[in-house]
Amino acid sequence: MAKELTQQDHSNAWIIQTWAAFIISVSAMGIGILNLPVDSWTKGFMGMGLAFTVGSTISLSKTTRDIHESKRIYSRLDEARIERLLAEHDGIMR
Repeated sequence: MAKELTQQDHSNAWIIQTWAAFIISVSAMGIGILNLPVDSWTKGFMGMGLAFTVGSTISLSKTTRDIHESKRIYSRLDEARIERLLAEHDGIMR
């Protein structure tokens, strides 16, 4: 019988911690940029850099997760094919 994929759930504490870390870090960086002793163009450039960094990090983590999940699906399909072949072979041998 094929192994079932188990979904690993995150604890509420972990979810709260990750959201808190994200909000605190982006807020602190935004406040730091706003309080820099430079002109608005420089602040705008740094703010856009922060926004691009956050967006590209989210895209990278999603892509990495999607690749990992697709490998698990292909692994399950291969396992099911092998089990079917073995079951057919056992049926022929009897």
